Amino acid sequence: MHKNWPQMAGELSGAIRDLRGGAPEVMKAFSGMAQAALKANALDTKTKELIALGIAVAIRCDGCVAFHAEAALKQGATRDEVMECSAPLGLT
Repeated sequence: MHKNWPQMAGELSGAIRDLRGGAPEVMKAFSGMAQAALKANALDTKTKELIALGIAVAIRCDGCVAFHAEAALKQGATRDEVMECSAPLGLT
């Protein structure tokens, strides 16, 4: 099964923008939590995004896979690193 992950990530971003308008306080809190969780500390942000991608694959959340794959790439992950998190579980 092949999916258009970049398109899915774009659609998810649009839906998140809509949520910000309808539930701004909830989305502000969610954004703050996500930023705190991904802040570089003992692990860098790229590694944390790759971990989040692995979790998304394991729980089979397509939107989460798309979002975290894109975010990992933006943080400097290579295609091979992203594939290593997803290919063994059949998402290639």
